[in-house]
Amino acid sequence: MIAITNRRLRMGMIGGGPGSFIGPVHRIAAELDREIELVAGAFSSDAARSRAAGDSYRIDPARAYADLATMLAAERARDDGIDFVAIVSPNHHHLPAARAALEAGLPVISDKPMTATLGEAHDLAAIIARIGLPYALTYTYSGYPLVREARARILAGALGTIRKVVVEYPQGWLAGEAVGKQAEWRVDPARAGEGGCIADIGVHAFQLAEFVTGLHVTDIMADLGAVVPGRLLDDDCTVLLRLDNGTAQGARGVLLASQIEIGEMNGLRIRVYGERGGLVWQQETPNTLTLHTPDGRTEIIHAGGPQLGLDASSRTRTPAGHPEGYFEAFANIYRDFAACLRGEPAPLLPGIAQGLRGMTFIATAVAASRTRAGWVALGA
Repeated sequence: MIAITNRRLRMGMIGGGPGSFIGPVHRIAAELDREIELVAGAFSSDAARSRAAGDSYRIDPARAYADLATMLAAERARDDGIDFVAIVSPNHHHLPAARAALEAGLPVISDKPMTATLGEAHDLAAIIARIGLPYALTYTYSGYPLVREARARILAGALGTIRKVVVEYPQGWLAGEAVGKQAEWRVDPARAGEGGCIADIGVHAFQLAEFVTGLHVTDIMADLGAVVPGRLLDDDCTVLLRLDNGTAQGARGVLLASQIEIGEMNGLRIRVYGERGGLVWQQETPNTLTLHTPDGRTEIIHAGGPQLGLDASSRTRTPAGHPEGYFEAFANIYRDFAACLRGEPAPLLPGIAQGLRGMTFIATAVAASRTRAGWVALGA
């Protein structure tokens, strides 16, 4: 692949048709820094719906395709064809869409989880290794500047040896009957894959815990439940964690993810406690990072402030007091992906390693919960 340095990158989207939440988010995030432009898409398996989505995205009607194969063939024939593909469709599409794009010579950025099952993830990893093109995942929350600040401080030793990690992701929107496009596929094993809540938001919490602390989860004890009667996939999850912190006993942790907690919206929160302090960050108030010290002092770090390190300050767009949020964090993932395609370093971009870690976590948690296996090793 030749690095693209002299123009905006051209994106083709798979999924994101009428009624999609995440499709417009990808488009806004990708275009925020004017590094990328959405120019084509196979937005729906229904040709009319794909054209309607193309109209809403204001692209050339001729480039709103009825299916992925047609898009890849047509774009390959153009002098101004797409440079990469963004996959924003339900989980069961991730492997076939990524395979087709990669085999057509196009890098891929995909929604998480990587695939619907762990077996598919290993298949995709083999394809990526064989073809050698860039592949990334939109683990959005690792794009927040203060999440990157938290990571940088922990890796620099600000908390000392990590002892405890608590990561929570409560939602309430699936506490009743799953109604509407966004809800229906998430509770359908044929489209969501082997995990429900654990794969939809639990894997975000897992990735955040490993990203912020720099530690790997080594063992888990999982209790996953389908609380709503008749539901086939989990909607409430509790997972105990052991993390490798370099000591004999390791660090302890807990991951809570739920979509049946009425009144909760998108309450992702991480707390990390070490021998020299504690740290707290919350997604619903993302522009502050709280540090606690053993002598009782509390420090509030603000987004955009002069005390931020390079990882955070280079991904902050506005001065302190001008809040940045979800779109900007998502855009940071796309900015890193654009840097990768331009041949520049992007060390914090989530890729195949994080994808396999996430899928291993999902599969292990589902299996361990079903068999009530107690503590099980997470594996590579």
